[in-house]
Amino acid sequence: MKRLTTLASIAGLCTVVGLFMSSGLEDVSAAVVSAGWGAALVVAARLVAVAWAGLGWYVVFPAGAAKLADCVSLRFVREGINTLLPVATVGGDFVGARLLAKRGVTGALAGASMFVDLMTQALTQLLFTVLGLALLVMICGDGPIARTVEGGLALAVPALGAFYLIQRRAGHRLIQGLLSRFASGREWRAFGAIDQLYDSLRRLYGNRGRFAFALAVHFVGWVIGTLEVYVCLRFMGYPIDFAQALMIESLAQAVRGAAFAVPGALGAQEGGLIALCGLFDIPAEAALALSLVKRFADLGVGLPSLLLWHRIEARIRAEAPDEEDAPEAEAGRKAKRVAQPVTLGPFYSYAPPRMGARLGDGEELKKCA
Repeated sequence: MKRLTTLASIAGLCTVVGLFMSSGLEDVSAAVVSAGWGAALVVAARLVAVAWAGLGWYVVFPAGAAKLADCVSLRFVREGINTLLPVATVGGDFVGARLLAKRGVTGALAGASMFVDLMTQALTQLLFTVLGLALLVMICGDGPIARTVEGGLALAVPALGAFYLIQRRAGHRLIQGLLSRFASGREWRAFGAIDQLYDSLRRLYGNRGRFAFALAVHFVGWVIGTLEVYVCLRFMGYPIDFAQALMIESLAQAVRGAAFAVPGALGAQEGGLIALCGLFDIPAEAALALSLVKRFADLGVGLPSLLLWHRIEARIRAEAPDEEDAPEAEAGRKAKRVAQPVTLGPFYSYAPPRMGARLGDGEELKKCA
């Protein structure tokens, strides 16, 4: 897996370098500079979108089961890990569930909420992509890009259905294998037993009102992300309307999701934005500048989120010793105990004399002599 991730990273990086070289580094740099304060607004829009996604995670819980502040802060941790670390965009979600289990939420409920949150995000992204496809057909007609998106949706729908089915009883064994692979360490025991996990999944999916509310919140979050494209291109001097920006954002996110195995979707994001922006006569250097500004937002939000993760982990280690150190601590406590004399049985109560006692007897013999 690590070798595949490394090869994908190298291929993506080579693609990015090739695209920038073919478009001209000076032209791309000039386009980035022309964005001006729009780049800062893009970072602000990303902050709002991630915090809003934390709200979407919070609403899947039963009333009083979790705190909004915990869901929002840990949603930033999830975002930083999935965006900046080579974890195939899912490792941060497991970390977020584990950390939430350290904050008073039962392990099974924290793990179940992570799966339900991923389901709501995936389902709303599918709907967001369908909306973008509809806008693409309305604005540009049914061209090669539209047919490519249609083919991607044809593959995404059964994959999403399979992800839902494995969260039901039929997927018990598959979920167990997934947890053992990504959460094999002792610190992951907070997820609890698999049976408890499925009980929590049934409980969360059974509350249809909260599940529907989470879908609405996440869909609004995808729309908020459209501000990144709209603001950045407008500041660079390309007067696109919000519908065009929504089409570009929705299909670019679909491309990024399809390239989940490539860390940061290197190359895929850049190529997708060039193709989509080209539909509105936006040159390649402007599309690459938009991609760069989006990656600035990745860093601007992701790096503080990784620092937050480091602080949370340090606080957890300071408050309680690691479970891995528990056997060593227990061995140390046993070593400190005073050894009891070994007897030959309950009736004889015989104990071998200690070395000190033997030396004392020798001194007494000398005195007698």
